[in-house]
Formats: sequence, structure tokens, C-alpha cells
Amino acid sequence: MLQQMISWLPQLLNGAKTTILLTICAVSMGLVLSVFLALGKMSKNKIIGGLCSAYIFFFRGTPLLMQLYFIYFGLPQINMALTINSRFFAAFLAFALNSAAYCSEFIRAAIQSIDKGQFEASKALGLSNAQTMRLVIFPQSIRRLIPSIANEFIMVLKDASLVSIIALADLTKVTRAISSSTGTALVYIPAMVIYLIMTAFFEFIFRKLEARFSRYE
Repeated sequence: MLQQMISWLPQLLNGAKTTILLTICAVSMGLVLSVFLALGKMSKNKIIGGLCSAYIFFFRGTPLLMQLYFIYFGLPQINMALTINSRFFAAFLAFALNSAAYCSEFIRAAIQSIDKGQFEASKALGLSNAQTMRLVIFPQSIRRLIPSIANEFIMVLKDASLVSIIALADLTKVTRAISSSTGTALVYIPAMVIYLIMTAFFEFIFRKLEARFSRYE
């Protein structure tokens, strides 16, 4: 049995690479988008604030699985020009848009947790709003954001198993394929071990980051 599990490892590791790459790309893009969403929701402009709030409400209020289904299967039925042929890109788009909605709330909460005196002091020094955010607020918010971003990253890493429904060869899809072809469910044992190793590794990385930034508090 051990030899059989070892023979599955190359395929499982290839699936794990896809899972990790998708997670890193989706969360990274989600973080970029989330900054604009968070600032937009906090904006005094009612139109911008309303649009950003609606986006966040939609993507947080509907299942990620349905969002993935719609992007890959639904968009082509609206217009063939919207067809996404790359399974990876379709999954990346769905996960990035979803992650942006969650991360935006983390960022907004972190910004609002900063003492208002920081804003007043920055204004007194003649800093613009953009400079205040870039030089004063965001650096102080990073330490508070890391635990939330870490949780989001781990959640996306595990939720990436959903992409098997569009036949993207992630770790879960590869595991199911091996199970079907061999007629055994034992392949799920090394697959779960790989998930545990990936989760433990990234949790370790985020703990190190949190400890590093805590030095500057």
C-alpha cells in the first residue's frame, strides 16, 4: 500500500502546485482590488460608496461555487465574447473577485481602528489624504491585517478544491481522478496529508510575518 501511495505522489504534487499557484494569484489580486473597495466604501461620494458596498454585499452574500459556475458557464450564454477558455483564469477571476470582497472589509476595519489623532496630525503636517494613507495609515494597518489575511489565504487554499467542478486539475481533481481510475479511496490519505502540509507551511509563514511586523508597533 505504501508503494502505491508513493506512486501517486508525482500527480498529487502537480495538482498541489496548481492549488498553491491559484491561491497566491487570487489572494494577491484580491488584496489589490480590496484596497480600492475599502477606500471606495469609506468615500464621502455616495455613488462610489454605494457601488463598492453593493459589490461587497453581492460577493460576500452569494456562494463562491455559484460565482465560479456563473463565470465559467454563465458568461458565455450572455455573450460568446465573454467566454473564458482557460479554466485556470476562470477560477482565478472568481476567487480574486470573491477574495477582494472579504479583504476589503478587513482593510476597512484596520483603517478605522487607527486613532483619529493620526489623521489630524498628518493634516497638521500638510500631508494630503493620499500621502496620509500611504505614509501613515497603511504602515500601521499592516500588523493588524496579517491575521485576517492569513485566515483568508488558508480558506482560499482549501476552497480551491471547488475548481474541480470545472475540471481544473488541482489537488482535489487529481485525487478524484486517481481514485476513479484505481477504484480505491486510499489516495485521499496522501492528498489530505499534502493539504495539511500546505496549510501548516503557510500558517508558519504568516506567523513569521506577524512577529516581524510586531517589532515596529
